[in-house]
Amino acid sequence: MANKKFGFLSGLLSMSLLLAACGNNNESAGTGTASDEETKDAGVVNLYTSRHYETDDALFDQFTEETGIEVNVVKGEEDELMERLTREGEATEADLFYTADAGRLHWAKEKGLLQSVESDTLNANVPENYRDVDNQWFGLTKRARIIVYAKDRVQPEDLSTYEALTEEQWNKKVLIRSSDNVYNQSLVASFISLNGADAAKEWAQGIVNNMARDPEGGDRDQAKAVVAGIGDAAVMNTYYFGQLLNSEDAEEVKVAEQLGVFFPNQETTGTHVNVSGAGVTKHAKNKENAIKFLEFLSSEDAQGQFSEANFEYPVNPNVEPAELLASWGEFKAQDLNLSELGKYNADALKLMNEAGWK
Repeated sequence: MANKKFGFLSGLLSMSLLLAACGNNNESAGTGTASDEETKDAGVVNLYTSRHYETDDALFDQFTEETGIEVNVVKGEEDELMERLTREGEATEADLFYTADAGRLHWAKEKGLLQSVESDTLNANVPENYRDVDNQWFGLTKRARIIVYAKDRVQPEDLSTYEALTEEQWNKKVLIRSSDNVYNQSLVASFISLNGADAAKEWAQGIVNNMARDPEGGDRDQAKAVVAGIGDAAVMNTYYFGQLLNSEDAEEVKVAEQLGVFFPNQETTGTHVNVSGAGVTKHAKNKENAIKFLEFLSSEDAQGQFSEANFEYPVNPNVEPAELLASWGEFKAQDLNLSELGKYNADALKLMNEAGWK
């Protein structure tokens, strides 16, 4: 009986020691879990983006592979994402807001959704005119707003400037998107900045008078309408034309092959350019990682991939444009800080509406 009692007590002691050890292990595990969570949080950057390109997704994966920082992506329309950032406030998980058009980036800044950052790398990789004056957003890819024309009906020497498209020879021959398109709003905003509101309104009125039809569809639809004979020239962004030329749809390629590319205003104010860009959100929880991510996207490697795969011009001055873009020739761009596009957006839309631009 004594032996049995001793064995029973020994068993209780062993079990107590085991439970104590487990408790200590659990405490350690608990501490380790918290540490792991902190490490995990430190290895994350949360991105809200309105861009939907495979090129972007590939670059996000590359950034994770190179840095160990995981990129969590939320995609949506730009207005929807800005509304979400506003609604979420300090509780937002977003560290970066990434979208097309400097005007939209300016809106995000004006809504108090972004914050200034300091980065020597970004300052070196992104020229001053392609980033916000307060470093609240940085351009990452560039596109030019060009004139495409029907090769069988128009000669390059027939073209010169955006302003020339308002002349009598282009009556009922010009195709362009609607006034609610932000790319056109930014184009007109650039004219306000460079030439004044009166000249910009006169141009808008002249374009309305010379439209081949009421605006409809996107940039690629304007190019298709030129080939269909509805008009002779269209205003569109370069990367859309690159997409047409490299489309999996043979009919779209055929459309692009019948069009020529012209960079307007080379002897005057230069061709209008715009950017896709990103800014660190005001309430970013992973600010350092967000800045690292921006620096990566502005690097020579990433800029080259943007250009090769998505037909966008690099903003990094050390990177040459892709072969297709280079084949269209070098061009003089408008000399203005793209913050101006947002500054004059409301004025641009107002005068476009006054001109009857649908």
